[in-house]
Amino acid sequence: MNLKKLEITGFKSFRDKAILDFSQGVTAIVGPNGCGKSNVVDAIRWVMGEQRVKILRGKKMDDVIFNGSQDADGVGMAEVTMTLIANGHNFPGAYSGMNEISISRKIIRDGESEYYINQVPCRLLDVKEFFMGTGVGARTYSLIEQGSVSSLVEAKPEDRRAFIEDAAGVSKYKSRKEAALRKMEATKQNLLRLNDIIKEVKSQLNAITRQAKRAEQYKEIKTRLKKTELTLALQTYSELHEKDSSLQSKRNDLQVQEASMRAHIEAKESALEEIKTKILENEELIAKKQQELYETKNTISIKEKNIEL
Repeated sequence: MNLKKLEITGFKSFRDKAILDFSQGVTAIVGPNGCGKSNVVDAIRWVMGEQRVKILRGKKMDDVIFNGSQDADGVGMAEVTMTLIANGHNFPGAYSGMNEISISRKIIRDGESEYYINQVPCRLLDVKEFFMGTGVGARTYSLIEQGSVSSLVEAKPEDRRAFIEDAAGVSKYKSRKEAALRKMEATKQNLLRLNDIIKEVKSQLNAITRQAKRAEQYKEIKTRLKKTELTLALQTYSELHEKDSSLQSKRNDLQVQEASMRAHIEAKESALEEIKTKILENEELIAKKQQELYETKNTISIKEKNIEL
């Protein structure tokens, strides 16, 4: 595959959108020191998934965003899009048969990077897998800096082997093997954790079973207690009802007796009133008779005086 075009916006020294076309053959980027030549290579590395900030000559990842200059204000986002052409070869995986593919990466300040393949959102892993085994990538021999050749010659055998494996397409399978081994190890660890969890669950299950038995016993005792309380309540109610009936009967008897006594008292009071009336009548009669007696005595006294005369 070949690099056809590079679109850079807000990345390092490229505040405004810049489009770099790479035609067939050798393309040279020339210019004075500080004009941004190295930033083009950084943009290529970055869009291919480079995560090492030091390699990108920064301290943190959002340092790649244009931070402003004397003549221009800073921006809040950086975006790089790389367009690749098959050039007689096949793209890897699901992209086989396509003639052209675009890879994009975008970042905002204090945010995560976003990746796109043909404008479709994807993961960093998808971008890495796309370049894996092609000899192209952020950490492969496709990008050779000044001094890299001597570093390759002087590199340790295992480092040179890594370059050769990547060029031969072996690194893709090796990476997949390592990923599979990591997954296998992770699965083993998960199984160990699962066994621990099973033991813990069994322990909890035993405890819960004991609690359930106690709860069942409590429920049974509570039911029996409720029945006993209900029986006692019914018995108490029956006894109280009988007492109430007896008291009600006695109350009725007392009411009858009270009524009889009231009638008797009323009769006595009526008789007493009659006696009082008769007494008054007799007293009046006595007073009348006494008056008559007084008058008779007075008449006799007068007559006696007349006779003496």
